[in-house]
Amino acid sequence: MSFIDFLNPVLNPTLGPLMSIPNPWNLLFLSLLITLVMTLLYKFLTDQKLMKELKDDMKELQKEMKMLKDNPEKMMEVQKKAMEKNMKYLFQSLKPTLITFIPILIIFEWIRQYYLGIGSPDVLFGLSWIWIYILASILFSLGLRKLLKVY
Repeated sequence: MSFIDFLNPVLNPTLGPLMSIPNPWNLLFLSLLITLVMTLLYKFLTDQKLMKELKDDMKELQKEMKMLKDNPEKMMEVQKKAMEKNMKYLFQSLKPTLITFIPILIIFEWIRQYYLGIGSPDVLFGLSWIWIYILASILFSLGLRKLLKVY
């Protein structure tokens, strides 16, 4: 018994009905759904006020670095501050990433098994399911982050 066989009783009833929608709409809808859940988790598991402050600070520091091109010593000081802010930002975003990583891997394996089961067809524009998922999730993520004001 494989790992995915163990998960089929859970994933088939929940995500299976989505796969009855014709290709590529099923994958696009699944991508939207997963991206929405991940974006909401990211928004509520991070301190959005702090994330916005860090992002704004990093933009200001980048502007300063552009103005200090001719002064390498001061530019290095500003660059050090920017790196510190960037590390704080990355550390904040790590928590939702760790929480969503394993479930996403499980869902990807389930989707992969679905497409292997139907002969691994090209889903859209000659691209496989993983490329369509990646492209769609990037576009959905950009839109959802703007719409939901996620920093």
